[in-house]
Amino acid sequence: MTDVRPSIEHVDGFRVAGVHAGLKKDGRLDFALVVSDTPCVTAGVFTTNRFKAAPVLLDMERLAANPTGLRAIAINTRCANASTGEEGVRRAKAMAKLSADALSLNENEVLVLSTGVIGTQLPLDKIEHGVDLAAKSLGREWYAAAAAIMTTDTRPKLASVTIARPDGGRYEIAGIAKGAGMIAPNMATMLAVVVTDAAINVPLAQKALSAVTQTTFNRVVVDGDMSTNDTLLLLANGESGVVIDTAGEYAEFLEGLHAVCRKLAQDIVRDGEGATKFITIHVTGAPDDAAAHQIANTIATSPLVKTAFYGNDANWGRIMAAAGRSGVLLEPERCKLWIMPGEAMELGGIALQLFDNGIPTDYNEGMATTIVSEAAVTVFLDCGMGEGSSVVWTCDLSHDYVSVNGSYRS
Repeated sequence: MTDVRPSIEHVDGFRVAGVHAGLKKDGRLDFALVVSDTPCVTAGVFTTNRFKAAPVLLDMERLAANPTGLRAIAINTRCANASTGEEGVRRAKAMAKLSADALSLNENEVLVLSTGVIGTQLPLDKIEHGVDLAAKSLGREWYAAAAAIMTTDTRPKLASVTIARPDGGRYEIAGIAKGAGMIAPNMATMLAVVVTDAAINVPLAQKALSAVTQTTFNRVVVDGDMSTNDTLLLLANGESGVVIDTAGEYAEFLEGLHAVCRKLAQDIVRDGEGATKFITIHVTGAPDDAAAHQIANTIATSPLVKTAFYGNDANWGRIMAAAGRSGVLLEPERCKLWIMPGEAMELGGIALQLFDNGIPTDYNEGMATTIVSEAAVTVFLDCGMGEGSSVVWTCDLSHDYVSVNGSYRS
């Protein structure tokens, strides 16, 4: 298991900055730059929402045209630049051009990410101010960069690993992310930038990122809403001198990338808007893995399940009802349900069985309440139908979630 740090010290050839451009009214950091000293091999995964934001459309186009020559990413908050028409695309390009000019790059070497309110145009005067400040303060301030991309997040999200090779070589994989609301699979509502100073070719980079996304960012749920701006980027500049080439080297890289992305994805759930609990939904015994994920995701997005957890109510009926409406043909008499305190990947320890053979067990209600009152709870559902399994991470739904989203634009 790769050890993941909740911080980033240094990644060879990368410099970052987080500044206050005036996008947020309270003086908080709101604009970031991530810059490589040399061209990067770049891979990306983007939202599947049909209403893709202007920066997503621009980045998809530039990534397809230049996957080995990208150098920088500019990120703004407060304005999603989504549903903004041709003017929104023009302003996304202008943001890239402003960044490129400040960094002495070609504008096609720059990608842009935006997050915030849908339907508002980018304030280019503030973007220009942010670019100027960030370009002059580039360094190792990864925490500031992570803080500068937050919207309703309450804390920055960072993760990094060091991979040491038997031959003495070593390289870093590090990432920052933002996300707290509008979180749903395909692929969780978030922005994330992962960088590495290892060298890897485009097909392997994209293969690794796509694979890791399926078991990390596509396994988290806060509220079931998918954003217009989801973007996950991987940039590799090769500055460490380590090359990912053989099957063994790729497997090692994949493990490190997965560790970083899993940490970032889980941090998004832990910081879910108004969340008080981190909940693991583990479904086994489904007809196949896809069916297991469908069941787990239905449970994880159920408002009734999520509010029961918030109220410390071990209401197993809501969990089984959600599984029953998932669209997977289940047989109630084959299903078994347990709850456990903490974050568990295997059934064991203090596991309390609530449901078996189509009816509730003779469980202790007080013990059930104690378990669901924990800050972290695991739900195990064995469908008894096959070998399929899946894990989804979610959170509860509290009064504060309504408060945050009821006044999001103010």
